[in-house]
Amino acid sequence: MATEALSLDESPIPDGVTRRVHAALDRLAGDMPRLGIALSGGGDSVALMHLARDWARGRRLLAATVDHGLRPESAAEAREAHRAAQSLGISHATLLWRRDTEAGNLMAAARDARLRLLAGWAQRNGLSAVLLGHTLDDQAETLLMRLGRGSGVDGLAGMAPVRPAFGMLWLRPMLGVTRAELRDWLVARGIGWVDDPSNDNADYDRVRIRQALAALDLPAARLSQSAENLAMARDALQVFAAQVAHGAQAAQGSLALPLTPFRRAPLEIRRRLLVAGLRFVNGSDYPPRREALLHALAALNTGARTTLDGAIAEPLTDRLRLFREPAAAARAAPAMADEAGGARWDGRWALTGLEPDETVSALGHEPLPALNWRQSRLGRDEAAATPAVWRGGDLVAAPLLKSHPRIAARPLRTIDDFRALLYTH
Repeated sequence: MATEALSLDESPIPDGVTRRVHAALDRLAGDMPRLGIALSGGGDSVALMHLARDWARGRRLLAATVDHGLRPESAAEAREAHRAAQSLGISHATLLWRRDTEAGNLMAAARDARLRLLAGWAQRNGLSAVLLGHTLDDQAETLLMRLGRGSGVDGLAGMAPVRPAFGMLWLRPMLGVTRAELRDWLVARGIGWVDDPSNDNADYDRVRIRQALAALDLPAARLSQSAENLAMARDALQVFAAQVAHGAQAAQGSLALPLTPFRRAPLEIRRRLLVAGLRFVNGSDYPPRREALLHALAALNTGARTTLDGAIAEPLTDRLRLFREPAAAARAAPAMADEAGGARWDGRWALTGLEPDETVSALGHEPLPALNWRQSRLGRDEAAATPAVWRGGDLVAAPLLKSHPRIAARPLRTIDDFRALLYTH
């Protein structure tokens, strides 16, 4: 597992791999001045780092390695990745994952932790996006894994070249290049990399899929093409959903969808609208489970109010209202004022004008009668889920129900964010 010294690509004529990856970088990140690279030290990410460095042309590149601490060698591999990045003049950081609980699905927990750590690092460094080293082979493997899990069109469309998640933009410029092509490219330039032994561990789903692909001699390029075809179908569904949502309104952190077009739409379109609406209200990075979602859609079809994923969906005369569930808002961690007197609470609200000894948490139902909440045009539960400012146990302000000379609150998401969620994959 020793890594050879890294060298520069001095070839004056771009090869096929370079041309394809650079063209993808031009398309995905051509207007971005500061980019991050997720560097594991494996062949894919090392190739990505070299290709991005040769393409950068004055752009600022930074790299980061997440050390999950799952293998004894991981710390040494992170140090090697650090040296490799520095040898190219790329600033590098190692991010440590400290598990506080035993994860049921270790690989899924590690994946989410990796993205969250990288997103935080990217945000701290003012990066526009983070480059990921997924290849055409990864796309084929993802298609088969999701097929085995019963995924719908979105899942079977595979990994998107551009994906917003965890407050960051993720770019995959190597989906048109195979793993073998990248290793040939590295070997031709005398560039070494580290092979993770877990890539051969059949305890992991992706490894078993990879081995099955090899045993059955399934063409990764054809499977990737199927994912692209399904992505085209997904895009058409997204446009249809956006048309059905025409006239949607967002106000005070809640969402209203036109009810008649919603009810007349096919089930898949209603599912997409409800997923986007729930994520708009609760700020989740993931949709709810399919079974719970279909149950909620069936309830809404009868005119019943339903609660799902920390949000309430309520059919009214001409619109479907989605707003925060009071119990979910009550569980949100209180927010403290920063030095400027501002705070963000529940991932949904920005407040200003706070004093240092004041905190933000859910208003709740108990103070509502004294605030004449009906004048706010919010429902009772909707009002109870709004932000309130407290000093000790005393209510200082409920800015959405009663104006305050010092304290104001605004929602972090607008109708444009809802429209964007309809196109998120």
